[in-house]
Formats: sequence, C-alpha cells, structure tokens
Amino acid sequence: MTSSALEGPVSHSVVPGAVSAGRVVRRRWEASAFALAFASPVLRRLLPAFAVSAAGDGMSAVGVAWLALRIAPPGDGGLMVGAAVAAYTLPGAAGAVLLARWLRGLGGRHLVAADAALRAVALGVIPLLYACGALGAGSYVALLAASSLLHAWGLSGQYTLVAEHLPPQSRTAGNALLSGFGMASLVLGPLLAGLAVTAWAALPVTADAASFAVLAVVAATTRSHPRTAEPPDAGEPGRGRGLAVIARNPALAGLLALTVAYFFLYGPVEVALPLYVTGPLHGSAGLLGLFWTVFGIGATAGAIATGLARRLPLWPVLVAAVIGWGAALAPLGLLRLPVPALACFAAGGLLYAPYPALSATLFQQESPPQMLSQVLAARGALTVLAAPLGTALGGPLTGWIGPQHTLLACGAASVATGLAAAAIMTARHRTTLRDRGK
Repeated sequence: MTSSALEGPVSHSVVPGAVSAGRVVRRRWEASAFALAFASPVLRRLLPAFAVSAAGDGMSAVGVAWLALRIAPPGDGGLMVGAAVAAYTLPGAAGAVLLARWLRGLGGRHLVAADAALRAVALGVIPLLYACGALGAGSYVALLAASSLLHAWGLSGQYTLVAEHLPPQSRTAGNALLSGFGMASLVLGPLLAGLAVTAWAALPVTADAASFAVLAVVAATTRSHPRTAEPPDAGEPGRGRGLAVIARNPALAGLLALTVAYFFLYGPVEVALPLYVTGPLHGSAGLLGLFWTVFGIGATAGAIATGLARRLPLWPVLVAAVIGWGAALAPLGLLRLPVPALACFAAGGLLYAPYPALSATLFQQESPPQMLSQVLAARGALTVLAAPLGTALGGPLTGWIGPQHTLLACGAASVATGLAAAAIMTARHRTTLRDRGK
C-alpha cells in the first residue's frame, strides 16, 4: 500500500470532522449569551474599548501609588500614597450628587464619553508635568481628583448602555463582560505596570490616560438608537433623583444595603492581606502579587461562567456569592501555609465574581428605564465610598487584632450578612405567599 493510499483516508476523515467541530463551536457561540451581547452593533463597537480602558485602569492600581512615592516629600510617602489613591476614587461619589442636575438627562453613551474624556485629559496632564519636573504633591492629587469626578456617572453609563441595547434575557451576559474586564485587569494590569515603571515612573499613568482617550473617541463617535427611549421623568422636584427612586423601591433599597455592606467588608482585606503575607506566611512582595493574581483568575472565570449561565435565580445567587466569598476568606484567619491560603483566595475570587454582574442586572430590572442612569449613579456614589471606608477601618482594626483575625472577622461578617439577607428574603417570600392565600 502506497503512502498516498495511507494518507488519503486520513485526510478525508479528519477534515470533515474538523469542519463539523468548527460548525458546532460556531453554533454554540452564536447561541450563547455573549454572542447575543456582541450582536448589538453599539456594544460590539464599545466592548473592545471598555476592555482597553479596563486594562489601563488596572495599571493605575500600581502606577498611581508608585508615582506618588516618587514625588512625595521626604518622610511623607505613606501619606502621599493614601491621598493619591483616595483622590483617584472618592471624588466620584461627590460628582454623582453635585452634577446630577446637568448629567441625569444624558444617555449611557454620552455619560461614558464624558467620563472617559475627563479622565484622559486630567490624567494626560500628569506625565507632561512630571516630564517637565513641575509635578508637585498638590497638583498630582488635584489632577487625580479631577479625573475621578465623573467616575460614578461613567460606570452608570456602561451599565445603562447594556440595558439600552440588550433585551432583558441578555443583560446578565453584557454585565458579566463589563465586570469580567475589570476582574481580568487585576491579573494583567499590575503586571504590565510593574514592567512599565522600570522604563519610566509615569508610564502607567500615561497608558491609563491613553486607554481612556480610546474609550472617549469610540463612545463619542458611536451612533446609538437605544431600545428604551422613554422621556425623562418630569414629575415633581426631586422625583427623578436616583436615591429617591431607590428609597421608594424595597427591592432596590435592600440590594443597595447588601451591596454597600458587601463592599465595605471587602475593604479591610486590602490592608490585612499584605500584613498576613509578610507576617504569618513569611512571604515576599512576589507572594502578595500571586495572591491577587489567583484572585483575578478566579474572578475572571466566575464572570465568564455568570455570563454563560442562563436564567439564574438572581437573589439566591447574589446571597450565595456573599456567603461563599466570606466562607472562602475566613480560613485565611487560620491557615499559615501559602498553598492552601492561595487556593482559598482563588476560590474567593470565583465566588465573588457573580455579584457585580447580577446586582447590576437586578438594578436594571427594578429601575424605571428613564431613571436607570440616575439610579446607577446614586448606587455608584455609595459603593464607591464603601470599600475605601472599609479600607480606612482596616488600618486600626489590623493594628488591634492582627491581620489573620481581621481576615477571619471580615469573612465571618460577610457570611453573617449573607445569612441575614437570606432570612429577610425568606420571610418576605412567606409573607407574599400568605397574602396571596387570603
């Protein structure tokens, strides 16, 4: 038998199989929730830009603090880093309230463009001043604060876009993509920033500014026709404000309270984890980076799984995410070996990930469509504050009871919060059933 005779049957049997497998993969992709999200022309154009800006923002996690150390007066490094990190996040809460009068009538795309443009300009000035030797501590903090002023509105715009351009059954996938970009940036951003600062201390901030410039241009030039086109509410003064809408809706109020508590209890982890790694685990900065890397990998996998899942029971999964994250975190308060501690933290990322996407889906479902951007901005104003306040508490708490007990306390408090939410949800469900039976 010749070699051609041997090769012939193989080539004819393998190629159709490969083609068939390719068709199966393509059909599964076309039927997936992610494909439905990309089917929207607006989101298909904007989602890659969101991914770019998330990568840039991930670099800022290292870049902002590193540059602060480089320009800090002698002996004030810790104070300068704290001021810079706070300035990069906290003013967004003030902007959500103070700028509502001018921004609440804008659609999702315009909110994204405004936030990205402001960030690109304010952050772009920082490397220019640094290159000229004119960047001082005051100007650095002021520019970071200016860049974050529309942060809550920008996040609101992203999730408003998902609601504007996707049907309800596809919104969880769209939300999961947005949160997944942020989770993936925890893996790639610090790594890229660590390489960038070796070339130039201001390079990560420069890359962050460039990533927002890309998003600003894409958002400003995209033409959109939202599925929801209800006119803004023109009722009595204050009726259209996001917090007022939340206060009138028990489901939104309960979800916001749960979210604030969840993020607040996460805050002390950022303080306790470095001390846990360098103390009980006797590790280095490399081990600390590995903790955040495995957390990011787990969270990215969780975000993808959330987007692929269909018809999730939103409230039960949200409560399970809170309990699961706490249950995965609490063992760090007892473990003194790196490998099992890393495994628990990776599992924590996996269980943490569904919460951002599913809570956004619930807000989209429960909010009046014409008020969605305002409701999400109000939510953002409080959630932007929650984690930093928890971080501020983490300092004295860790000094008082130590890093391991802090991690154990945060994990146990998260579990207790989730169980309390489950009890309230069960009680309301029983009340509803009893009322229907009357």
